[in-house]
Amino acid sequence: MNVTFVKAAPAKSGAALVISNAVEGSAYSSDAVSAAAKASGFAAKAGDKFSTYAMSGAKAVNLTVMARGKADTFDYEMSAARWVKSLRGSGETALTIHLDGTDATPDDAARVALGARLAGYVFDRRKSDATKSKKPKFKTLKIACDNPNAAKKSYDNYYGPVGDGQILARDLVNEPPNVIYPKAYAAEIKKLTEFGLSVEILGEKKMKSLGMNALLGVGLGSPRESQMVIMRWNGGKKGAKPACLVGKGVTFDTGGISLKPGANMWDMKGDMGGSAAVVGAMCALAKRKAKANVVGIVGLVENMPDGLAQLPGDIVTSMSGQTIEVQNTDAEGRLVLADALHYAVTKYKPTAMIDLATLTGAIIVALGDEYAGLFSNNDDLASQIMAASDTSTDKTWRFPLAKAYDKMLDSPNADMKNIGGRAAGSITAAQFLQRFVGKDTPWAHLDIAGTGMKNGSKDPREPTFGTGFGVRLLNRWIADNHES
Repeated sequence: MNVTFVKAAPAKSGAALVISNAVEGSAYSSDAVSAAAKASGFAAKAGDKFSTYAMSGAKAVNLTVMARGKADTFDYEMSAARWVKSLRGSGETALTIHLDGTDATPDDAARVALGARLAGYVFDRRKSDATKSKKPKFKTLKIACDNPNAAKKSYDNYYGPVGDGQILARDLVNEPPNVIYPKAYAAEIKKLTEFGLSVEILGEKKMKSLGMNALLGVGLGSPRESQMVIMRWNGGKKGAKPACLVGKGVTFDTGGISLKPGANMWDMKGDMGGSAAVVGAMCALAKRKAKANVVGIVGLVENMPDGLAQLPGDIVTSMSGQTIEVQNTDAEGRLVLADALHYAVTKYKPTAMIDLATLTGAIIVALGDEYAGLFSNNDDLASQIMAASDTSTDKTWRFPLAKAYDKMLDSPNADMKNIGGRAAGSITAAQFLQRFVGKDTPWAHLDIAGTGMKNGSKDPREPTFGTGFGVRLLNRWIADNHES
């Protein structure tokens, strides 16, 4: 969708949304539109709206007028997104949203453009042209506002790149597993060097030499080679320690020998949603030229159940030297993250580190798909993330970490086991990860199993399945706490 910011003028075709408490004085003021407003009972209550057609020369514009109301809590982004979502499948390809004459700031206008893009998102690249033509995509979006230059600057410098990153994350999650598997995924990430990221790919030989047996064990049953990809953005002070983002990238998760039920297993192509969030965030940071040093690390594996696959009861030695009894091969994401986190801490000594993973079904039981579970060893970092959550729309809820939960991971055969039992499953998973972080690094874990992939949402900005959750949150956190 091509986005432009313009001064107020009536659209000549397509669909238009006017956010205003009165029809008179708007770009579409006419006797016919006023009559339609009166007939619909349109009032100046926030969110009240009516739709009609306004003539523009020989063409008619599909017009919706929405009341701004007097409330100072009017959500421009969400209101615009709802309107765009309502037009999906309408055949309209050109959209205009009027914010002129309202109290919308340049940032509001930029967020409206982002919300509209997210609401208009469709993953259809694997459909034939015949199917695509039945529901044409939106091609152009004009935002009419009082200060288009300032709005464009806000969009170009922040909200546009963040939207690009979130859409990239959605595309990665939505791709089928025969397209996005570890090596293919790594190749997609490598393309981001065109935006200034440095990208390093570690293959199995290199990871084995580093002792990453926890990560490598997950991929033993797959003929596809596991990968680790390190992305670096050096936009801050030279030599300053980076912030670090780490993502779980299980490109397909059968559960391994601890095989998952067949029903809905196809959704396990999305078990790399944490890595997609990191990749999307790094893409956004590079595109908006963030003034920060940030490292993104993703462990990419495919968990399959063949004759060489890891067995329940196997004991592996992680890169940290700690041994793990693998009691359940479907608790594999934490094994991938164990080595990725240790690598990040020892290699880059980050000022702070956040990992994201579609880690546990237990978090969905606790929070549904509205909030991601937040776990942290540092109160200041947790507070930063919750503040970024409030302003980014990616919602989080903090859970406890405590020694009593940690004991649930004790194993008589190894330093630990990879499951803690049925109770407190999300917490014991986080306790497991904490063992590979060390005591000196501020760290947070986000369990996005419910928010990273959804099969239906009331939020008009979210599509079916891959949401790109985490990209906005991570960018907001970096902007607020790590940019100079």
